[in-house]
Amino acid sequence: EDVRIELVFGSYHDVDSSEIAFKIAGSMAIQEACRKADPVLMEPMMKVEVIVPEEYLGDVMGDINSRRGKVEGMGQRKDAHILNAVVPLSRMFGYVTDLRSLTQGRAVFHMEFSNYQKVPANIETEIIERMHGKAS
Repeated sequence: EDVRIELVFGSYHDVDSSEIAFKIAGSMAIQEACRKADPVLMEPMMKVEVIVPEEYLGDVMGDINSRRGKVEGMGQRKDAHILNAVVPLSRMFGYVTDLRSLTQGRAVFHMEFSNYQKVPANIETEIIERMHGKAS
């Protein structure tokens, strides 16, 4: 849908050149180009800021790590810690509920889009297998 292809050279033959022949040739060329391009699967990453009381900091850091997140920095504000991390968006669904449970409702968070990063190879394999109906 977001791809534009331009034919820059071709030949025409009265017998073999038809609309369907060009469509088939174009489809085959696109498939071959995709195989040779060595495509990668990318995922959106979110900048996450969590403001958490000190007694829950370890639990929150562990939870961020379990979501394939990377803690990028920490700060302090009054009696709370500020944890800055980057976490895959796919792992942030349900986070507000989990954070409330971990901290007895005493932590808050904010997230915004950061960038796209390559999906780790093992997870990429799982996704591809699931799409092709091979995973259980």
